[in-house]
Amino acid sequence: MKNKILKRLICSLSVLVLCFFLFSSKSFAFKSFTSKSSKKDSLINSGFKLKTVIVDPGHGNKHTGEGHFSPGASGSYSYERNVTLAVAFKLQKAIEKDLDGVKVVLTRTTDDDVNWQKRADIANENKGDLFISLHCNALPDRYEREVVGHHHGKPIYHSVALPDRSGKGVLILVYGSWRTKEEEKAIKENLVEDDPEMNADPDPTDPAAMILMNEYKRRYRKQSIHFAELVNSEFTDHDGRHSDGIREQGILVLCHSAMPAVLIEMGYINNPDDEAYLNSDSGQDEIVASIVRAIGDYKRQVEGLASDN
Repeated sequence: MKNKILKRLICSLSVLVLCFFLFSSKSFAFKSFTSKSSKKDSLINSGFKLKTVIVDPGHGNKHTGEGHFSPGASGSYSYERNVTLAVAFKLQKAIEKDLDGVKVVLTRTTDDDVNWQKRADIANENKGDLFISLHCNALPDRYEREVVGHHHGKPIYHSVALPDRSGKGVLILVYGSWRTKEEEKAIKENLVEDDPEMNADPDPTDPAAMILMNEYKRRYRKQSIHFAELVNSEFTDHDGRHSDGIREQGILVLCHSAMPAVLIEMGYINNPDDEAYLNSDSGQDEIVASIVRAIGDYKRQVEGLASDN
């Protein structure tokens, strides 16, 4: 068993060396960044095939049971939950049509909400190779003080909530680096437990087990960032849309999914122009086409088939 683990470690370390050369020239400012990668800047897995993409339509309407739920954002006439589901169905159809050998699993297919942990469980149970969560952004109301009267010569103020419709464009999120322990738990439960050579709860004092676990985490984080860059580039360079960049956030569904994972804020639903775009067939089709192109590039790269041009 140890010999087999050592062989795996040698393979993993070789991937790490390759990863170092591919990414050593890049720095990531996770507060907000939009740096672009060349097609070579990906982690290539020998023999790997991207077979299953998990598409997660954010939010939902009614829900039952325990767990974390959220109704999502809304615009002047539409709801985030409806937009994300509509785009998810279109994305599923386009991926399975345009990318040979790739199937799509949706975390919800009805208006009913699914709690956050269950979404990650669906992704892990279906052994996803890539997790894409679809959302619509919205800015909270801003507050202004106005004088509503006077008392003994002094003004009386009242705070008034005003809709902030200034947000526009896309935003791509990856999971926060401070939640890697939770990702480690997901990896243990969904990858290691299927491997008879490894224990489902690796000994933290065993260097072989810990190196292998760290390689999984490193690989998924690199690939998450890289795919986020590909998607962001499609939105900005191809579609000409504004982007708020790529940021990290402590998002449960991302760090609990044992695979590369991103969350795509497709637009600000409380901005009138973005809301119209998000609800139009042309806007949804453009979003889907951009994501499919990014998946195609990512697939070729991680499968080691990226060209030099």
